[in-house]
Amino acid sequence: MSEFKQLIGGELVGGAREMDVVNPANGKPFAKCPVADEAQLNEAVAAARAAFPAWAAKSQDERAELINKVADALGEQTADLARLLTTEQGKPLDQAGMELMASGFTMKTFTGMRLEPRTIQENEKQKVYEIRKPLGVVAAITPWNFPLMMVVHKVAPALLAGNTVVVKPAATTPLTTLKFGEICQKILPPGVVNVICDQNDLGDKLTSHPDVDKISFTGSTATGKKVMEAASRAVKRVTLELGGNDAAIVLDDADPVETAQKVFQAAMANAGQVCLAVKRAYVPGKIYDAFCDELARLAGAAVVDEGTAQGAQIGPVQNQMQYEKLKGLLESAKAEGKVIAGGNAMDREGFFIEPTIVRDVTEDARIVREEQFGPVLPVLRYDEIEDVLVRANDTDYGLGGSVWGKDIERATKVAERVQSGTVWVNQHMALAPNIPFRGAKQSGMGAELGPEGLNEFTQATVINVKLT
Repeated sequence: MSEFKQLIGGELVGGAREMDVVNPANGKPFAKCPVADEAQLNEAVAAARAAFPAWAAKSQDERAELINKVADALGEQTADLARLLTTEQGKPLDQAGMELMASGFTMKTFTGMRLEPRTIQENEKQKVYEIRKPLGVVAAITPWNFPLMMVVHKVAPALLAGNTVVVKPAATTPLTTLKFGEICQKILPPGVVNVICDQNDLGDKLTSHPDVDKISFTGSTATGKKVMEAASRAVKRVTLELGGNDAAIVLDDADPVETAQKVFQAAMANAGQVCLAVKRAYVPGKIYDAFCDELARLAGAAVVDEGTAQGAQIGPVQNQMQYEKLKGLLESAKAEGKVIAGGNAMDREGFFIEPTIVRDVTEDARIVREEQFGPVLPVLRYDEIEDVLVRANDTDYGLGGSVWGKDIERATKVAERVQSGTVWVNQHMALAPNIPFRGAKQSGMGAELGPEGLNEFTQATVINVKLT
């Protein structure tokens, strides 16, 4: 295993100490990771601050050219980085490769965008237009479910807009991000991108740092609230992409078997560790049994194994804390509903949970009210569409959701009434880098991806000119 270094001010450096990084497929350490202290955090922020004027002074075309070079270098290392990503995160190797390819594609998509002046009013007496300027130093704090893709969602638009960045990856999946830092070190000017690691002890110091102008955070709602509180002390700009409890509403004209197969994939992707994964399925009584039976069949047939194993479809959950949480939820589920597939941790080393389907549950069940973030899906019965909309919307979350049915016009009208930032019809998790993605309620604020996501890393300034 290669050596891992942080990136501070254009230099690859060790940490104040080291920590083990654990392979979730066996629960054992496989690498050492440098860990920053507060002094190194301050150095990283200072380096980003010093690099900001020259980087902001470059044209968008110049910045885009360099970002493209990073994307190309990332693509050249896809095979090696995918294996590293699988080892630290757990997802099957083909899914890790897809994350690498999606990351490069997202970077290139952003380099095709431009921040252009917007004319608001213009006549012989007055010209009013809006320009967008970079904010300064961005703190990018990323989660463990998509360690590289979430970095790219923040770094690419931040850099294109003219900001500099300090990246802090999740403590349990820092290594792929450190390798991304090595790529940036070879291509970007010193200080433009900095990468530091911690053991969940530097977050508040980074978000409250006086020289950090913007925070882009992806993670749990509970932690997002702490980030927002820290940002409020200096009224920092903040983008939060937080938890979800996404509902799939299946209409009575849907094919139960075909739809169950698609909902299953949307629930179990990345072992269910996706903020946008289906977390609750609402199914009408007339097709409920057939739908549940197909889900149970799929769960029983799914190949659960370490990510490097041939044919693996579902890997382990990423860390022991999440593993223990899921075991507790499964015990509750056995009392709250009928487990028709799975229901247990697997009897093997590592953090493996059986793909689990629970039917005949009610809205007050823990497995319904809480975001599981694992390979677990409760299926709830309904009879009236008005009733199911009330139930599906009765949550503090509002990240995503989907509606399934053969009558597309009807399904679309139902989708418009779901209280979420994104709602899909006859699909789920159909993301693209040119389409904005945002949360409602306590699932976040601000946007990622698309031109709207690029604008999040800018300050809008109105220029109002009197001509006569």
